[in-house]
Amino acid sequence: MAVEVRVPSLLRGLVGGVKSIQTSGPTIGLALDDIEARFPGFKERVIDPNGAIKQFVSIFINGEDVRYIQSLDTPLLDGDQVSILPAVAGG
Repeated sequence: MAVEVRVPSLLRGLVGGVKSIQTSGPTIGLALDDIEARFPGFKERVIDPNGAIKQFVSIFINGEDVRYIQSLDTPLLDGDQVSILPAVAGG
């Protein structure tokens, strides 16, 4: 099973500058574990110390916010596209 995770520019430095990563896993949480195993430090930028998605980070699967599905337990299917969007502040 292959899933594409689109990496925002703010996090690309952690993954060698690539725009997307191919990963697998039956859930979004396990897919993030796979990314963390290959790129240490990635997960702590997305997940808080309590194991929840950080307040100012959104994760979408095929355009749907996982917070409104099953959060990190949201199942993944072959060909799904995951987007991680950290909030950006400035003025």
